[in-house]
Amino acid sequence: MMVRTAIGLAAVLALVSVAQAGDQGDPEQSCDGNTFQMVECLKARTAQWDKRLNAAYQKAVQDAGSAQRDQLRAAQRLWIQYRDANCLYYGMGEGTIARLDAGECMRSMTEARAKELEGLGQQ
Repeated sequence: MMVRTAIGLAAVLALVSVAQAGDQGDPEQSCDGNTFQMVECLKARTAQWDKRLNAAYQKAVQDAGSAQRDQLRAAQRLWIQYRDANCLYYGMGEGTIARLDAGECMRSMTEARAKELEGLGQQ
């Protein structure tokens, strides 16, 4: 069980690192094709949302007061831990669909958080 957990965590972390390094892909494009192509597409879409998330986070940190800034940093660290753990759950499923489920989890959660942070200044 520990080996499977470690392998699953490595897969999600690889997805995150590739997504953070990537810069291609249209966030609205359809991810069709074989499993490899769909996973790569999800990585590219996640990378774009991650760029938006990082820009929105930096702006939110700049705009926040000192007490809010510290809390935002703490919340963001915890959110990343939650996202990674949550998506690892999907990645540990059976079959090749697990890779797609984990990739979609990373994409959708990153998109939602980016949009949340972008909306902070509009509340």
